[in-house]
Amino acid sequence: MIGLTEMLARFASRPPFSAAPDAAARVIRNGFIDTVATMIAGRSEPVVQIVRQHVGARRSAAREASVLLTAERAPTQDAALINGTAAHALDYDDVALAGHPSAVLVPALMAEGEAIGASGSDLLRAYLVGYETWADLVNRDADPYHIKGWHPTAVLGTVAAAAAIASLRQLSVETCRHAIALSASMAAGLVANFGTMTKPFHAGRAASSAVEAVHLAMRGMTASPDAIEHHAGFLGALSPKGNVDLERSAERLGQSLRILDSGLSLKKYPICYATHRIVDAVIDLARSGNLQPDDVSSVHAIVGVAQASMLRNHAPATALEAKFSLEFAVASALIARAVGLAQLSDEFVNSQPVRRAMEKVEISTVQTTCPIDPTFAFSDRVRMRLVDGRVLDSGEIRFARGNAKLPLGEEELKVKFFDCVAGAEHIDAAALYARLAGLDAVPNVRELAGEPALT
Repeated sequence: MIGLTEMLARFASRPPFSAAPDAAARVIRNGFIDTVATMIAGRSEPVVQIVRQHVGARRSAAREASVLLTAERAPTQDAALINGTAAHALDYDDVALAGHPSAVLVPALMAEGEAIGASGSDLLRAYLVGYETWADLVNRDADPYHIKGWHPTAVLGTVAAAAAIASLRQLSVETCRHAIALSASMAAGLVANFGTMTKPFHAGRAASSAVEAVHLAMRGMTASPDAIEHHAGFLGALSPKGNVDLERSAERLGQSLRILDSGLSLKKYPICYATHRIVDAVIDLARSGNLQPDDVSSVHAIVGVAQASMLRNHAPATALEAKFSLEFAVASALIARAVGLAQLSDEFVNSQPVRRAMEKVEISTVQTTCPIDPTFAFSDRVRMRLVDGRVLDSGEIRFARGNAKLPLGEEELKVKFFDCVAGAEHIDAAALYARLAGLDAVPNVRELAGEPALT
């Protein structure tokens, strides 16, 4: 019987598609547009500067890939580390498969693609391999990763990106198998570090580790042929209760595309996605009732257990902590009727109106599960009690705006892109957007950074 590690390797080496099908390519292009935008928007965050300094201290002479689409160049592994960290630094990047696929896959593939002179079409195809690999793995575990303490972006993203890069390089099945198995030993990331600089570093490290795993496998490093499915392997280690489905075959992986079912959810707000349905509801109730913060005596937010676990900061003191605070999300939505980059400042978080509003928030959980994304409850809900005694009820909120089932329109995506890129003087935003929107036709992805094609 063919093992799961071997099946993933065969899929990466010989996927059943020569190019990403049109419907999948549309989803992936939006992922590239959104991720590049959030990467540029996050370029000045402290964690990105720390990682750049760290990489600079060990910088080799290799100039393989661009750093943040500037003239600065670095080895592929280091560019992926910096760019992946930046893409996730604002928590504004897309969501799917219980994590943030594009924040890992896009930086890894763009860096490696520049190094080998890959085309845009090559990147779309490799991204699809990575996404489908991630989808296969995440759905094998019955227990939510976040509750167990694992950050799926870090642990699943490392293996998925290794499969994607190996596929981009069109490596043999044997080399793909070693790369995937090796990447499984390099995967780590804890939910306990949410709300700190380490959380975005998870994405950068996953992208970088995937590059390193593939490069080591290409040099001849070996790993176990059953590293994914062994009882003491990747899936077993991530599931203390052993609730892992190893019976389902992956031999037909890629023939029925999960990306067409799960898609990518593009964020409207640069905070933890677990808050977004509640934010939508609070903004809607405040606008429809023309409410001022002093009109509200309490806000009762009802979310899923895993969501509440992620939202660990109940009295955040910094903007970074506020990204993982449902109390802050509600307060900002009530006061500013927005939760945007402008509200994510230490000054706003610590302002007296925000502190008072956070004290009005009550949180309870429900045990329901969304069949599309088990990390979330089937629906969230807000009940807002006013000082005049009235109670406003949002009803069940099934999907946040921007969710793959309630997607942003093309103009909304474009507005977000230009807002994120604003201030990056080294970038021609209109030209970059056009290249990303037509990524299939880009002959060499080095052009995305304004560099001439490799010869």
